[in-house]
Parts: sequence; C-alpha cells; structure tokens
Amino acid sequence: MRALFEVILVALQLYTYLIIASAILSWLVAFNVVNTRSEFVRSIWKFLDAVTEPVLRPIRNIMPNLGGVDISPVILILLIMLVDRAIRYYILPFVF
Repeated sequence: MRALFEVILVALQLYTYLIIASAILSWLVAFNVVNTRSEFVRSIWKFLDAVTEPVLRPIRNIMPNLGGVDISPVILILLIMLVDRAIRYYILPFVF
C-alpha cells in the first residue's frame, strides 16, 4: 500500500513539471521565441495542452478575469503541493 502512495507522489511531481513546461512554452510562443509552425514544437504544444488543459480549465472558469495574466497554473501547483503534503504527513506515516 505504501508503494501505491509513493507512485502517486511521483505522478504528482511529474505533473507539476508538465504544468511548468506548459507555462514556459506558452510564454515562449507568446513572445515569438519559438515557432509553432515547426512540427516538433507543435507536437510538444499539443501534448502539453492535452495533458494540462482539462485540469486548468475548471480553475480558469472559477477565477475572475485578471486581464492577460493567467495564474491558474500557480493555483494548480499549490493544490498539488497541498495534496502532496497531506499524503506525506497524514497518510504515509500510518501505512505499513
């Protein structure tokens, strides 16, 4: 059972990295640093969008409009950190 929670913690950490990569790529596209006409960039963009957008969309719907600033990745990372800490401090010490 402990191994299952360890796998969940690793998955949460990997998902956090995907959220950060998606945010950085969106900045690079917005400032025309990378070209979205490139097949490689487009495939990475589509993958990151497909993985992160289903979770970020409900957060964006709840958040008020802040102009051009999107803080939904920050909120999602904070929620992932909350779940990570809850598992580490309240569940793992009691699982054998």
